[in-house]
Amino acid sequence: MKFTDLLLPLTILLISMESFTSWATENENIFPLSNCSKTCGDIKIEYPFGIGVGCYRTVEFNLTCAYDSDPPRLLLGNDTIQVRNFNMEKGLVYIEPPYVTLNADAYMNSTSIDLKNLPLSFNLGLMYSRTSIELMSFNNLYVAGCNATANILDVSTNGIIGVCSTICSSRNTSTTKQIFMSDNGYCGFDMFDVKTNKNSWAIQLTRLNETENENSMISNNTSSIIALIYDEESSSHDDLQKFINNRNKTGLTATLAWYINDYPTCKEARKRSDTYACRSHRSECSDVFPEDSLYWNETIGYNCRCSLDYDGNPYLPDGCKLGKNFTSTPAKDCQTKCGNITISFPFGLKKGCYRGEGFALTCNETSHPPTLLFGDYYVVSKISLQGKLEFNIPSYFDFSFRQSYFTSSKENMISINWVIDYQSCNDAEKDATTFACMDAHSICVNVNDTGNIQDMGYRCNCSDGYIGNPYLQDGCKEDPQYEAYLVSRKKTLLLGVLLGASIGIGFLLLCITWVILRRKWKSRNQKKIRQRNFHENHGLLLQQIIFTTDYADEKINIFSLEEMEKATNNFDETRVLGKGGHGTVYKGILSDQRIVAIKKSKIVRKSEIDQFINEVAILSQISHRNIVKLLGCCLETDVPLLIYEFVSNGTLSDHLHILQGESKLSWDDRLRIATESAGALAYLHSAASISIFHRDVKSSNILLDDTFRAKVSDFGASRFIPLNQTHIVTAIHGTFGYLDPEYYQTSQLTEKSDVYSFGVILLEILTGKKPAYSTKSGLPQNLTMNFLPATRENMLYDLVEDRVLQEGTEHEILEISNLIKICLSLKGAERPTMKEVEYKLQDIRKARMKKKKVCIPEGNEETERLLTMSSYSSSELMDQINQENSRNYSFEKEVMWSQNYPR
Repeated sequence: MKFTDLLLPLTILLISMESFTSWATENENIFPLSNCSKTCGDIKIEYPFGIGVGCYRTVEFNLTCAYDSDPPRLLLGNDTIQVRNFNMEKGLVYIEPPYVTLNADAYMNSTSIDLKNLPLSFNLGLMYSRTSIELMSFNNLYVAGCNATANILDVSTNGIIGVCSTICSSRNTSTTKQIFMSDNGYCGFDMFDVKTNKNSWAIQLTRLNETENENSMISNNTSSIIALIYDEESSSHDDLQKFINNRNKTGLTATLAWYINDYPTCKEARKRSDTYACRSHRSECSDVFPEDSLYWNETIGYNCRCSLDYDGNPYLPDGCKLGKNFTSTPAKDCQTKCGNITISFPFGLKKGCYRGEGFALTCNETSHPPTLLFGDYYVVSKISLQGKLEFNIPSYFDFSFRQSYFTSSKENMISINWVIDYQSCNDAEKDATTFACMDAHSICVNVNDTGNIQDMGYRCNCSDGYIGNPYLQDGCKEDPQYEAYLVSRKKTLLLGVLLGASIGIGFLLLCITWVILRRKWKSRNQKKIRQRNFHENHGLLLQQIIFTTDYADEKINIFSLEEMEKATNNFDETRVLGKGGHGTVYKGILSDQRIVAIKKSKIVRKSEIDQFINEVAILSQISHRNIVKLLGCCLETDVPLLIYEFVSNGTLSDHLHILQGESKLSWDDRLRIATESAGALAYLHSAASISIFHRDVKSSNILLDDTFRAKVSDFGASRFIPLNQTHIVTAIHGTFGYLDPEYYQTSQLTEKSDVYSFGVILLEILTGKKPAYSTKSGLPQNLTMNFLPATRENMLYDLVEDRVLQEGTEHEILEISNLIKICLSLKGAERPTMKEVEYKLQDIRKARMKKKKVCIPEGNEETERLLTMSSYSSSELMDQINQENSRNYSFEKEVMWSQNYPR
C-alpha cells in the first residue's frame, strides 16, 4: 500500500480525535463514557476521577495508569503521586505516603509536594452539611530519629509553616521554634494545624548541629532519620512501624480530600442543574471550608455523598444504592431488653435488628446490671419513640457528630433528638422501600430540631386512638383509654360548641344589622349626592328645554348614573376607547343593547355648567349624517357625562398614518371622506339653528364607520355664536399643527379658523404625512412649512403620497393643492367658507366620477343643495384658486406661532 493511500484516512482520524478532544474539553461535566477504564490493576476507578478524555468530570480529576510495574500504578494526572484507593463516602483518595529520609552521613534532605492547584488537600478543613460537621482527612506528620528537625515549607515563599523536632538527650537545649518535641527520638503533629491554603509545599529534614546538642546520647553520624505524612485513621501503629523499620509501604497510606470547585457553596451549585455534581437523587451536598478558615463564609467548594441508608457513587445518576445493612423489618430473634432498658426498633443490637448503622447499640453483659451503650461509650438510660435518646456522657469524652441520624447536641447534655431520615414526609413517602411508617394506623410527622446542627427530617407516630411502635407492621394497637378520652372530649366540645354558637349567633346578628344599616346609610348618602349633582348641573332646566323643543323625535335622553355604571361595568379600564385633552371615552352597552360612546370629561368649573347646558341643548338639535349624534347625558356626577352614538372603525388619522406599511385608503375614499367632513363643518357653521365653531378640527376627530363614512366628533372645545355675529373672543384652544395663526394672535375665533384646520387635514390626505413628522434621517419637519416652498419650486410631487400619485390625476392633485393653499392663508378673510370648500371638493369628485362613468349616489339633501349653488360663488372660488400660483406666503411666521403654542 502506498503512503498516499494512508494519508487521507490518517488525516480524517487525526481531525476526528482533535474534534472529540475539543468537544470533551468544552463539555467537561458530562457523565463518563461507557468505554472508560473501570480499573487500573486491582484498583477500582470511581467517577468523578477517570482515565482519558470524556471519562473524568474536569481535568483536575484526570488519572494515568502506568504500566511500568506489575501490577500497574495509578497516578494523579501524569504525576508521581500514586493512588491506592478511593473512599466515596468520605470523599478521600488514598495515596502512598510522601516521605523524606536522612542517611547516617547526610545532613539535610527534602521532598516537594505539588498538587498543581488541584481541588485536593492533605489538610482540608471542615465539611458542613445538614447531616454532619466533620473533618475530611486525618493526616499527621511523623518524624523518627534522633536530633532532627522537620520543617513544612511554603515553596512560594520558603517560609516555615510547621515544625517538629526530636532530641535524644537528658535535657532540651534547642532554640528552634517547635510545635511538638520528644526526648525519645520521635515527634509528630496533626496536619490540620498547618494553616495554609497553598498546594505547593515541601518537607525539609535537617540534623541538629553537634554544637546545638552537646549532650546527645546518640551520635548524629550513626542515626538514620525519616519524616513522613500518613493518615492515622486508615493506618495502624504496626503499619507505621513496618514502614519506619523496613520501608514496607503495604498498609501505610496518606489521604487527599477532594472537592468540587466550580461553585463555592452547595446553594450556588444547585442553581445550575446542568453542572451540579451531586447527580444521584439520594445524594447529599456538603460545603467545604479551607484549613485556615476563620469564618463560616469562607467556603472553597462542595462535596457529594450518598444519603443515610445508601451507599455508592453520588456523582452518577442512580449511583447511590440502598445499603446492605439497611433493614425495614427487624428479624424475629432480635433482643428487646438490655438490663431494664427496652430496645425498640428502629434501634437494635445486631445487623437485621436495627434500621441502619446509625441506630446500632451495644449491650454490655459484663456489668451488673447490663448496660446499654450508644457509640461504645455513652450509657443509654431511655429510648423514646417520640424522638428522644437519653444517656450519660463520660466526663472525659466530647460528644461530636459524624454522619448520623441525630439532629442536635449540646455540651454536657443528657438527651438528643433523632429522626428517621433527612427528608420531608412528602419526599419520604415517594419511596415505599425506605419509608419508615410501616403500620396502617401510623402517620408521618415533619421535624425541625435545632442545636449545633439545624436540620429537617421526619418521624412516625401512631394515629389518634392507637399506641405502640409505628415502625413495625401491626405495631400500633388500639388505646383502651382513648374511648374515655373521646367521651370526655365530646362533652367538653359540646359545651364549647353551645357557648361558641351562642356568641357566634349574637355576633352574626350584630354584623348583619350593622351591614344593613351601613348599606342603607350609604345608599341614602349616594342618592343625596346624585340629587345634589343633578340640581347643580341644572338638570331641571335641561329637562324643561328638552320637553319644550319642537323636535320631538330628536329629543335626547337624560340617563341615570346607575345606567351608566351598568353600561360600562363600573367604568372598567378595559372599556376605555381613548383618552384625550378633554377626558376619557368609554364603550358602553345600554339596556336596549345599543352600543354607545360615553365621554367622561375632566373636572370643569361650576361657572361653566350654564354654558354646558346650552351646548347640550344646541347639540341635541343637530341632525347630520356626517356628525356624531349626541344621544343623551348624565347629570348625577360632579362633571356631566355625554353619551354619543358609537363609531366602530377608528379615526381618519389611524387610517392615514400607518406605523408599518402603506395606508389602504384609496384616492376615491380620501376625496369622499374629505367632502363628507367639509359638508358636516359647513352644516355646523351655517345650516344649524345657531352657528357652531368646532375649534379643534383635526384628522383624529373625524371618525369612520364600517363603510368608511366620515363622522365629525369631539365638540368638547366647540363654541356657538348668534347668527348676527361673525366671531367671538375666547381663550386660545387647539392642537399643534392645526391651529389658525390669526386666531392665535388675536384670540378671535371665526368660522375661518375651522377652515384653516381643515386645510391641514386636506394636506394630510394628499401627502399621507402628519402635521409634524420626521424624515428618514430623523430630522423633525413641519408639513405646512414645507408645503408652499415645494409648490413654488415645482417639488410638490416629492411630498405627495405614492398611492395618491398612482390613483389621482395631475389635474386633481393640482386642484387639491391650490385649495389647500387658500385654506392655509394667513389672513382669514382670504380663506374660503366651508360651503365653498365643500362645493369645490364635490366639483372635483363629480368630474372624476364623470370620467369613470360612475354616478354619485343620490339622497344627500345637503350635497344636492351645494351642487346647485350659484355659479357666482363657484367661479369666484375658482378665480381665487387660479390666482394662488402667482402668490407667495410667509409661512415661517405661522410655523413660529404654532410651535410656541402648547395644546
